[in-house]
Amino acid sequence: MPRGARACPQCGADETTGWSERAEGQRLDLPDDEFDYDEFVQREFSQEKPKARPAIGWFWWTVALLLLLSFLLWGFL
Repeated sequence: MPRGARACPQCGADETTGWSERAEGQRLDLPDDEFDYDEFVQREFSQEKPKARPAIGWFWWTVALLLLLSFLLWGFL
C-alpha cells in the first residue's frame, strides 16, 4: 500500500468496506511452525546481557603496529 492511500490499488479494499476476498498477503514475516515462543521470550526478555567481544583483538593490534613501523621505516629511507 502506498503511504497515505485511502484504498488498496490492487483489490479496492478500504477502511469502510474492509478486505476484499481477492486480497492476499505474501511473505508477511509471520512465525512458521518451527517458531519456539518460549525461546523467543527467553532471548528477548532475559536479564542476561550478551558477552561483549573485544573491539580489536591482539592480532589486529599486531598488524597495526607492523604497518606503523613499516611506514616509519619507509620515511627514514
